Amino acid sequence: MRLSTVLMAAAAAVTLAACTAPQPSQYAGEKPVLDVQSYFNGTLDAHGMFQDRFGKVVKRFVVVMRCTWNGDVGTLDEDFVYSDGTRQKRVWTLRKTGPASFTATAPDVVGTAEGIVSGNSLRWRYVLSLPVGERVIDVRMDDWMFLIDDRVMLNRTAMSKLGVDLGNVTVSFTRRLP
Repeated sequence: MRLSTVLMAAAAAVTLAACTAPQPSQYAGEKPVLDVQSYFNGTLDAHGMFQDRFGKVVKRFVVVMRCTWNGDVGTLDEDFVYSDGTRQKRVWTLRKTGPASFTATAPDVVGTAEGIVSGNSLRWRYVLSLPVGERVIDVRMDDWMFLIDDRVMLNRTAMSKLGVDLGNVTVSFTRRLP
């Protein structure tokens, strides 16, 4: 097969995949409706794992999130403990920018994360600087969160670099009862 034919087929596959990718609007009618400021308020516990592009579980973790809001500005203070005993802290600052839109920043986020709420879903897109061995690489994150009920939210994040799939993060969030 000629190189030009292979390149054309690859371009067509990428274009088709982009057209069929889920969009937040597809979840507009889903319930329960997610209110970001209400759900991410108080303390949440999260349990998750990272799987490489082959499906192998590479890391597991638990997170305690302390979430507060002052008007349209929220703080999500996350404390991670990984299965290998290492710890990490990430503090997000969220800003409500419209009826269904948010932005967010954190020290290891390159630029600003953009979030769209629709129905029971929240989609975040951002670039995260991740330490890998002795280096730090910037990884594109496509983060989908789905509210299951008033306490539980499921999250799946696809990670990629230069269009190459690196793996996925799966997280279950549970709001603590008051």
